[in-house]
Amino acid sequence: MKEISTRDVRQYLTSNKEKLKAELIELVRAESPSHEKSALLACERTIKRIFSGHFGDRFTVETFQMEETGNHLKYEIPEQPGPRILFLSHYDTVWGKGELPVVEKKGKIYGPGIFDMKAGLLCSIWAVKALLETKGELTFSPVFLFTADEEIGSLTSKEIIETTAKTCDAVFVMEPPTPRSHALKLERKGVGEYTITATGKSAHAGNHHEDGVSAILEMSKIIQKLEGLTDYKKGTTINVGKINGGSVSNVIPEKAKIEVDFRVKNSGEAKRIEAAIESLSVSHPEIDLVIEGGLNRPPLEKTTGNLALFALAKQAGKKLGIKVKGASAGGGSDGNFTSALGIPTLDGLGIPGGGPHARNEHIKFEHFPGKCALVAVTCELLSKKKGEVIS
Repeated sequence: MKEISTRDVRQYLTSNKEKLKAELIELVRAESPSHEKSALLACERTIKRIFSGHFGDRFTVETFQMEETGNHLKYEIPEQPGPRILFLSHYDTVWGKGELPVVEKKGKIYGPGIFDMKAGLLCSIWAVKALLETKGELTFSPVFLFTADEEIGSLTSKEIIETTAKTCDAVFVMEPPTPRSHALKLERKGVGEYTITATGKSAHAGNHHEDGVSAILEMSKIIQKLEGLTDYKKGTTINVGKINGGSVSNVIPEKAKIEVDFRVKNSGEAKRIEAAIESLSVSHPEIDLVIEGGLNRPPLEKTTGNLALFALAKQAGKKLGIKVKGASAGGGSDGNFTSALGIPTLDGLGIPGGGPHARNEHIKFEHFPGKCALVAVTCELLSKKKGEVIS
């Protein structure tokens, strides 16, 4: 078996950077807002065209048809030996069609979803392509999963992600690294959401004020209890981000509703917050309180398996002359699901840049060949471990 040459891999990627850039721009221009089915289908066709252009019929593809969101795609090589590595990406974006132009300026490429995370998706394809071209064979079994609803909670893809991940030895999440330090993400907070509705009793605010039971007044007390659960030392935050209530100013408000976001660093803290929210009580006996929701994404924590993968990435970085750093992130990803299953997961393997969910969203193209090479070499190092990393 031919030994990997880090120089050959990086040289191959560098020599193909113009083709790589053209594919990236093509993919970003295939705009894919999470809620626009027709646009997502067009982007799906673009992904399939790019993928088959690189690998022909070497991979089998399974398309998970969805009614409302975009479809989810899974590629794998039947009976390919070696550890199974799942490359996990999403192709939906937060941007509506036409909101952001695709612009190249001073070494940066701007566009909708380019940083989060179409560049990372393409990076995974080119990393495997580079190994095939320089080695002629693979020492691991790549599995690609491209999902279409991550930005709206992964409600239709979560089960597919978890089912696929359970068949794999490691998960490489192709989300972008941290914007400033370009670090891989060793921790992500767990994310939860609640909707809380209070129902009181309406009455005329002038004639029969004493007969009314204000849902807004009760909800104001609940909001203070919720915000009081925030504990920065523990990394726990609670945010009441939306509130609706009442009808007109001269009527005691019968209804009030809030939407709550919470973030936690570990599963123990998630249980504490869930218990606190779900046991909320009211101060007025005539208030009816309905609490709906819970933890949406479990925390991605520094498990033994996750840290072992990070150590391999650092080793790969040394071979390539790339300094690999690790960091924590407040937002969640689909890697939260796979890590919670106990499957070694490494996040933030996408392309350096900045502006996630912002109008200056961009990647620094100069880093593209190097980051693809880092992913490729990490895969090779993992395959040499023959599964030891997942112990």
